[in-house]
Amino acid sequence: MMNPPKVFLDYSSLYKEHGFSLYMIGGTSRDYLLGLPVNDLDFVTDATPEEERTFLDNANFTFAKYGSIHIDCKPHSIDVTTFREEGGYDDHRHPQSIRFIRDMKADSLRRDFTINAIYVDAEGKIYDFHDGLSDLEKGIIRFIGDPRTRIKEDPLRILRAERFAKRLGFRIDEASQKAIDELRGELDYLNPEKVLMESKKS
Repeated sequence: MMNPPKVFLDYSSLYKEHGFSLYMIGGTSRDYLLGLPVNDLDFVTDATPEEERTFLDNANFTFAKYGSIHIDCKPHSIDVTTFREEGGYDDHRHPQSIRFIRDMKADSLRRDFTINAIYVDAEGKIYDFHDGLSDLEKGIIRFIGDPRTRIKEDPLRILRAERFAKRLGFRIDEASQKAIDELRGELDYLNPEKVLMESKKS
């Protein structure tokens, strides 16, 4: 396995100095584990944005109330999200409420696909609560939890599943594909520009 990106190791050390943990997550940990290039970086932490303000002076806190901050560290673009739980979705896109937590496993439950919910720390230790590693090895795209529920929360996940399957050469598992086929009409609830933007991603 490759070493984690140096920029991740550097920021992980910074967070640790201040009593917090940092993990690779989402497409970053997925592509790292697949041995693919990683440039746009997604990290997750147990530090809240207010706590991050005390030691990050180069971060953009525009979306801090959602638990998300952004760091430009050329050539990398870094998004750091605080562990959180989300309330129900009332607009097919955004949760009604967000609560910051310290529990990694609870954070994992809000994520879309098993292969995007693998946490990796600076030592390369892997935290996998939904058999994402097994799905990576088998080449499977699978929703976490009930596929119909995850799609109704955010129908854009239909296009994300298909994009990941195409990009990685994976197949969508049977239950997820069935839900996608049955609920494709849910995309009509979304802003057409959002749908177009997702469709254009490679």
